[in-house]
Amino acid sequence: MRIAVGSENPVKREATERATAALNATIATEDVDSGVPEQPMTDEETRTGARTRAERALAAGDYDLGVGLEGGVASAGDDLLLTMWAAVTDGDTMGLGGGPRFVLPDPIAARVQAGEELGPVMDDVVGAENVARSEGAAGVLTGDLVDRESALRHALAGALGPFVTDYY
Repeated sequence: MRIAVGSENPVKREATERATAALNATIATEDVDSGVPEQPMTDEETRTGARTRAERALAAGDYDLGVGLEGGVASAGDDLLLTMWAAVTDGDTMGLGGGPRFVLPDPIAARVQAGEELGPVMDDVVGAENVARSEGAAGVLTGDLVDRESALRHALAGALGPFVTDYY
């Protein structure tokens, strides 16, 4: 089985490798556009980005499955949440799964709501570069109890449901 991940981000590739380990799949990455803003601001935008990445990854080559992984934020009452969505498609069926959600601290949420992207905000907060390519906001905000890879892996496991069970 050949699976394309719609991103060259190494964390997204690792999440896919781990989530599909039992499938003996070959994983490739495809640099595709999500079709949504760099900082998705709603669950719908984030899901759309994941679906678009999955579809475009599948179409980019000779693959059995396309995978899209997208991080974003979503409002929940007075809080702004970090959210992650995954999509998997074979061209006919689309599976969707969501990852854990974390309340963003007020100072970080305020910057994102003012128009900054979460990735660069997290880089600034922790004094590092490319946090999104390592532990991510999830790792920073949970003291590495949950990192970006594991959050994306669990979202992807949910999206794989239609392809690994007969219940869908």
